[in-house]
Amino acid sequence: MLDIQFIRDNSEKAKQAAKNKGINVDVDKLLELDEQRRKLITESESIRSERNEIAASMKGQKPSDDQIQKAKKLKDDLQEIEERLEPVDEEFNSLLYKVPNIPSDDTPIGDSEDENIILRTWGDKPEFDFEPKAHWDMEKFFDEERAVRISGKRFTFLKGGLVRLQFALVQFGFDVLTNEEILKEIADKAGLDVSTKPFVPMLPPTMMRTDAYKATGRLKPEEITFKLANDDLWLTGSSEHTMCAYHMGETIDEAELPLRYVGYNTAYRREVGSDGKDTRGIIRQHQFDKLEMETFTTPETSRIEHEFMIAIQEYLMQQLKLPYQLVHKCTFDMGGPNIRGVDIETWMAGQGVYRETHTADYIGDYQARELNTKLKRSDGKKELVHMNDATAFSQRPLIAILENNQNADGTVDVPEILQSYLGGKEKI
Repeated sequence: MLDIQFIRDNSEKAKQAAKNKGINVDVDKLLELDEQRRKLITESESIRSERNEIAASMKGQKPSDDQIQKAKKLKDDLQEIEERLEPVDEEFNSLLYKVPNIPSDDTPIGDSEDENIILRTWGDKPEFDFEPKAHWDMEKFFDEERAVRISGKRFTFLKGGLVRLQFALVQFGFDVLTNEEILKEIADKAGLDVSTKPFVPMLPPTMMRTDAYKATGRLKPEEITFKLANDDLWLTGSSEHTMCAYHMGETIDEAELPLRYVGYNTAYRREVGSDGKDTRGIIRQHQFDKLEMETFTTPETSRIEHEFMIAIQEYLMQQLKLPYQLVHKCTFDMGGPNIRGVDIETWMAGQGVYRETHTADYIGDYQARELNTKLKRSDGKKELVHMNDATAFSQRPLIAILENNQNADGTVDVPEILQSYLGGKEKI
């Protein structure tokens, strides 16, 4: 979340950020509650101080009737203030949680994804001498009918060669992200002066407690997140949700940064608000697998880290020879915690459109504030770390491979870079 002092000093900027991101939050009400809250806290601290003074004066001797009566009144006064403070504090924190991060100066302002900006394109769209199929018509790789019968809508069985292709994709991602030589090659090609420290592989939990999830700024019960009925646990919508909380409550030495993690797990999303949209195939599923990057850096290196993660994403897609466009998301299309957001949209030949396959989020210290994750400088001073996250692979690049690499006989060419992971298999 944002620092309340920052909001006090920049209330109009906070209001504009909320408006541009389409987030309904009353900043004026927040500041009003902040003032009430501070007054009540000051009063309670004054009473506690007075109680301590009385306790000190009574030390080693029998208290007088006046002291007893005064102590009792102070206790009652403190209880009354705390009862008034509780609802104020609760509403204050609820509103503060809703205030989004401030977009970067170069983020386009817009009220729909149509106002996103294409930064560049890469690769040639494939040509076919037959009518290419959308992936949902490639029935040998999917079984939606039985999945719906068993689990309901937006669930699908993946089958056969597609399953092996998914794990080949994940292993390829791990191999790139843990290889310092390849990371240096990527940084040099992008012209980035950045550490090439490898990513640490992780298999993160797929469930989070409410306090930890809320602190990440990613808990959205109404839109995304599934809740377990009998436990204080939520199913995560991405592996970065647990990874960004990995150092919750910790202070990291500056010399250890950057810390980079790449986590693979199954993710779960309610997809509320997408009724009637992308109901076929595996574009918007309640359950899907994802390989995600999460990094912790100093404030000075966080923006270049964001650019580095984008360069990694482009490298991965270029190795797969999948045509894409790089898109700078407008304010409406980016998340509340984001300072900046960039997507890769990959060409889907069977649908004749570019579809989002990757996103890269520049977060800054927004998550670190509530997670209480700090760095310690060499001079001993402490401040909040900065965080970034970005997709390595979800299941959507599988769609692009199926649709762009399909043959008339129903087979699909395996990208050359993945063939060794399938025992040299060239087609599925």
